[in-house]
Amino acid sequence: MKNSTLVKGTAAIAVGAALLLGGGGTLANWNAEATAAPGTIVSGDLNVVKSVNGVWKDRNGATIDISTYKVVPGDKLTFTQDLTVTLTGNKMAANVATTGITATNGFTPANVSVSTPALTVGGTAVANPLKPTPTGADQTVTATITFEFLSTTTGRADTTASYSFNNVAFQLTQVTQSGLS
Repeated sequence: MKNSTLVKGTAAIAVGAALLLGGGGTLANWNAEATAAPGTIVSGDLNVVKSVNGVWKDRNGATIDISTYKVVPGDKLTFTQDLTVTLTGNKMAANVATTGITATNGFTPANVSVSTPALTVGGTAVANPLKPTPTGADQTVTATITFEFLSTTTGRADTTASYSFNNVAFQLTQVTQSGLS
């Protein structure tokens, strides 16, 4: 009888295992899935282009030919350049600056003053950083640089000096706004 009990016990274990492994047990694992369409990421744009040639004017607002004009102490000349600025992006902002302008470019630094660009859009003064227009359209930004041969210049200082603006460029550089890191 010992064998019969052993056989019955083994059979009961085998039937229980078969029920568990054969779907009669609770080894189920539920899964679900949902699809999403997160969209496409598109980058913005930043660009600056010289629209037309810039114009030099004297203190009285008269247009001058810089290649033949000779400055004297007390002269104040302005260079105005229209720039087409493209700024596209939700958090886009950029500064307009000049490169190639130094105080020691041919004149004694104490005798001249060269400004950073003053900016206007549609005749209204604006400050850096520039931001995109509400419609995202390009904007015409007018940059004005002032060169002044100071009236405090004495003696014969800088009588034959020259100041080369030939390597001046307008540079548009993105700046980080809040929310970016």
